[in-house]
Amino acid sequence: MSKRATSASATGFRSPKLSVGERIRRDLVTNRYLYLLLLPAIAYYIIFHYLPMWGIQIAFKNYYVTKGIMGSKWAGLTHFKNFFTSFYFPRVVGNTVLLSGLNILIGFPVPIILAILINEVKNVPFKKTVQTITYLPHFISLVVVCGLVISFLQNNGLINDIIVALGGERKLFLQDPGSFRGIYVISDIWQQAGWGSIIYLSAISAIPQEQYEALRVDGGNLWHEIIHVTIPGITNTMIILLILRVGRLMSLGYEKVLLLYNESTYSTADIISTYVYRRGILNAEYSFSTAVGLFNSVINMVLLLATNFLSNKFGDRGLF
Repeated sequence: MSKRATSASATGFRSPKLSVGERIRRDLVTNRYLYLLLLPAIAYYIIFHYLPMWGIQIAFKNYYVTKGIMGSKWAGLTHFKNFFTSFYFPRVVGNTVLLSGLNILIGFPVPIILAILINEVKNVPFKKTVQTITYLPHFISLVVVCGLVISFLQNNGLINDIIVALGGERKLFLQDPGSFRGIYVISDIWQQAGWGSIIYLSAISAIPQEQYEALRVDGGNLWHEIIHVTIPGITNTMIILLILRVGRLMSLGYEKVLLLYNESTYSTADIISTYVYRRGILNAEYSFSTAVGLFNSVINMVLLLATNFLSNKFGDRGLF
């Protein structure tokens, strides 16, 4: 026991126990500059994410702009019932789940594979060139990307020219409902895979090199290094990103779909967000579109919690 502790015990003196308020005040004073840096982020979420929650009640009212939120009459669950019983409910929900599910199933592993391949490249100039080429599509405007897709896939576009050169026939890809999902997923992988690989490359760089050296001493080859060291070393990162991805399963962005789809592909391309856009913005059915959006958010929250629970239960590697 130290002299200070012995002296305190002998005199019967004990350090005073601080209250919760005093501990918070002391922490704010001690870390004031860190909290000052955090203020813009807190203000952003309060202004743009929490204050707008006041408008959720529109989903339960017959909202009129002239009457305002408080002046509009209460409608209860009417708008939710109308959505659940409408002809479009199974179509938009099914398309959203299927399109987002395909995006996760096919698109999620691609950045992981790309990061592992880039990490194994020993030629530094070539490695940097590949990284730059794969990152660049992320910085291209979505409007430009969709314009390129439309130009390549139109009847006299590059893809059809290649098909004809190989002995095939021209096809109207953008008018074919069966081709839309493939077009969406492949173009999304092309645009986002390089950018998504950055976080995996960072995770790989944090793996201790001693693990690779120990495996080589035991006679392991490159394949063994990837299977037994690299992939286990980034598993936590993969699980966290997968949980976040599943939590956005129903929140498929409407911008790209809106730019690529048309009336002939509604059967496979129409999703919840584009349906909300048409009903809420074009038809000014604010209450109905808010109800659909609220349903979408609740499903996302349930999926996020369920995925995190399963991850904690079977792997002890959940997000929280």
